[in-house]
Amino acid sequence: MARRLNNESSVGDVLKQIIQTNKLQPGIDQIAVKEAWKSLMGNGVNSYTKNIALKGSTLYVELTSSVLREELSYGKDKIIAMINEELHREVITAVVLR
Repeated sequence: MARRLNNESSVGDVLKQIIQTNKLQPGIDQIAVKEAWKSLMGNGVNSYTKNIALKGSTLYVELTSSVLREELSYGKDKIIAMINEELHREVITAVVLR
């Protein structure tokens, strides 16, 4: 049975406990990474982005433009740093562009 929380806990602490108990963090990370990609890359890249998936700590991005894929492949480290900075913790360690 779930541990009873103190009545004086903050809402943030209660939510963290619920996320940890129910193992919801991977799903939350998946959504957060998609939103970070959309906001950081802008409309130009997003118009060529077909699918975004986070599996473990690897971000898989499916693109419809081979030219854009080649350009982004040069900046993988910067993409990782930008998304992790946006999420305020290290979620992504690798990016695979397809």
